[in-house]
Amino acid sequence: MSTGNRGAEGILPADAEGALLVGRAQTPEGPSVVTLRGGRLIDVSHTFATTRAVTEHPDPAAAVRAADGPDIGGFAEVWANTDPEVRDVERPWLLAPIDLQVVKAAGVTFPVSMLERVIEERARGEAEAAAGIRTAVLDAIGGDIADLVPGSPEAARLKDVLVEQGMWSQYLEVGIGPDAEIFSKAPVLAAVGAGADVGVLAESAWNNPEPEVVIAVSSVGAIVGAALGNDVNLRDIEGRSALLLGRAKDNNASASIGPFLRLFDGAFSLDDVRTETVSLIVEGEDGFRMSAESHMSRISRDPVDLARQAAGRHHQYPDGFVLYLGTMFAPTDDRGEPGRGFTHREGDVVTISSPRLGALVNRVRHSEDVAPWTFGIADLMANLASRGLIRKT
Repeated sequence: MSTGNRGAEGILPADAEGALLVGRAQTPEGPSVVTLRGGRLIDVSHTFATTRAVTEHPDPAAAVRAADGPDIGGFAEVWANTDPEVRDVERPWLLAPIDLQVVKAAGVTFPVSMLERVIEERARGEAEAAAGIRTAVLDAIGGDIADLVPGSPEAARLKDVLVEQGMWSQYLEVGIGPDAEIFSKAPVLAAVGAGADVGVLAESAWNNPEPEVVIAVSSVGAIVGAALGNDVNLRDIEGRSALLLGRAKDNNASASIGPFLRLFDGAFSLDDVRTETVSLIVEGEDGFRMSAESHMSRISRDPVDLARQAAGRHHQYPDGFVLYLGTMFAPTDDRGEPGRGFTHREGDVVTISSPRLGALVNRVRHSEDVAPWTFGIADLMANLASRGLIRKT
């Protein structure tokens, strides 16, 4: 199974005709900023050499609408060429829709996934121990905490109760405490886009996709758009120790974003992000199929709060950043041996979708076997300079 089996239908948002979509495509000349108009991809690189230039503009939506450039092909044909198994390198294919922005992520922002992190920690990465620990943790908490406001007096009282029962965890600290977990997910230019392979380490035996909304934030803290993301997670490695977060989260092709960045305008706003439903489908070559949904309305921290905790007087991002907002997806159903829960197998195709952001489709392979990341910041600057675009960055 490959992403090439997925036609272009369903990849774009349901209201694509009215959506302001910005992305990047690899062309024979190099990475190019594109926008979608009437089902065609328009190269606007002579106005915006990078998507960083888009997100830093005072009015990104108006500026992209005013930009023009050559037509590099219909979306359907570019999407078909994005599959690495059939790609013609002489024709355009999609890339991740960001470039110079720093890639950050927020963790344990949904109560369900917060509890699963506690379970991972107590199981020390052993999937077969999770079921019994899950029951013990839920009994100790004693009810639904979905409406608990992080940092509130009620959250502080719950912390006192859990400490007394010996059930406190560093994951509960960031889940219901005043400070969010914000970490660096991937280096600049390391994210992959829709249609690409995503990677998990070959050594990992307990891992899963994390379907999320990703917001784009400018250097002055303005949230200017959103995309879908897969914050690929290695549960066994992070479960052994939170100090292994980097190894669990930041590997070759472990950050996927796409298919496009949808800019905020009169038809789409942050309020739409707050109410979006993110769906997940995992399909394996073995016939396995799993589906789930995440409802952004159930997030415990507002996107504005998360963006402020990531950047401000305490930390600046002169090229802006993107921020994965977290997931409520925490798979507990067994795939194979009873008691071991879900884990990926090579060849799984992961589809993360939402009505307003489209579909992010990726195939799972080992990070050691996916295409190596070789095109860095120096390469991008050299390419833009050779095309006479460097002044636009």
